[in-house]
Amino acid sequence: MRHCSRVSGLLALGLASSCAALDAFPGAEGFGAQAVGGRGGSVYVVTNLNDTGDGSFRDAVSESNRIVVFAVGGVIEIDDRIVVSSDITIAGQTAPGDGITVYGNGLSYSNADNTITRYIRYRMGRGGDSGKDGITIADGANMIFDHVSVSWGRDETFSINGDVSNVTIQDSIIAQGLQTHSCGGLMQTTGGLSILRTLYADNKTRNPKVKGVNDFTNNVVYNWGGGGAYIEGDSSEVSEVNIVGNAFISGPSTTVSPFTRGNQNFNAYVADNYYDPDQDGTLNGWVLSVDTDSYTDIVFKDAAFDYPAVTTLMNSTDALAYVMANAGASLVRDSVDTNLVAEVASYGTLGALISDEDEVGGPGTLAGGEAPTDTDGDGMPDEYETANGLDPEVDDAMVIASNGYGYIENYINSLV
Repeated sequence: MRHCSRVSGLLALGLASSCAALDAFPGAEGFGAQAVGGRGGSVYVVTNLNDTGDGSFRDAVSESNRIVVFAVGGVIEIDDRIVVSSDITIAGQTAPGDGITVYGNGLSYSNADNTITRYIRYRMGRGGDSGKDGITIADGANMIFDHVSVSWGRDETFSINGDVSNVTIQDSIIAQGLQTHSCGGLMQTTGGLSILRTLYADNKTRNPKVKGVNDFTNNVVYNWGGGGAYIEGDSSEVSEVNIVGNAFISGPSTTVSPFTRGNQNFNAYVADNYYDPDQDGTLNGWVLSVDTDSYTDIVFKDAAFDYPAVTTLMNSTDALAYVMANAGASLVRDSVDTNLVAEVASYGTLGALISDEDEVGGPGTLAGGEAPTDTDGDGMPDEYETANGLDPEVDDAMVIASNGYGYIENYINSLV
């Protein structure tokens, strides 16, 4: 169970003031921690790697109130953008083999209220719609992205901008926005956004660009370009943010310091942010002092804003090690994420801004694996059902267990 203290500042009445509700899954944190997903709906089993049609991922997320599981692993190549419906759980960890990559265009999560997305790779690429993001959220509430790898956006790679509230991005990778724009993404909402233990890498700028209510904790930013790393929104609107325990490591493309822009409307609590600028292959930087030379012209706060706290707050160098080991769709890392983590581990000597995914080998290939036997087709393998006292010949996936989760949720949560 989760216990949240009252949140303050810009959140006002726009967010729940207190809560003691069920987390989206064990380990869910931040503003989006209590997204419900498809709990209480139906199970949709993705059975093929087709772009469209019965059994496809696109069809799976086209209607609300579904928990989406996978009986196939591999690369799903899409031509048009996918629009994700509300009240959806996407359980990429259920895919056999090397998991799932959705490649070739982007996804819209606008108005996809109450979504849970875990352990999946979204890779847009040069063939995607010009001027569009890898992931876009323009409206919506109560979403969590956990161990998601997002790359190769044509405009932004992962962008949140508008009437959006209660969102978490945790343990994820946002990387290699394509030139000429090459952006990690805008993260601009007053509704509450947590970015936790996530890697931004090989984006020229906006790693991320932040305005509004934001908790940026224990992240890693690597090899940003001349556009900047963490950009403090310089608008006339008030921002209230925490910037705590992050690591900023310059790479071959880096020509500017981590923090840029900002003005007196940008209010920030900053602490323990590590900076290694010398690109010499060793980790020998320092923790930035809290002064305007390091963080540009913003208003420094003496205490953190009272936003949903992480269970374990790491220091910045421990966060670096954790992110390298765990971020992204890391049950099985594909060639893209493996190379990105190797760049970070080079501590400044490897990395590049790219214009086309072919420069880094494209999405690669993924082993499809073999789905376990599921006699009743309810998304839970017979072996799991038998071991947990369930009937493998009865569709009981959505029955609520004593811990408050559906049986299918307990299964998908057990995988990670």
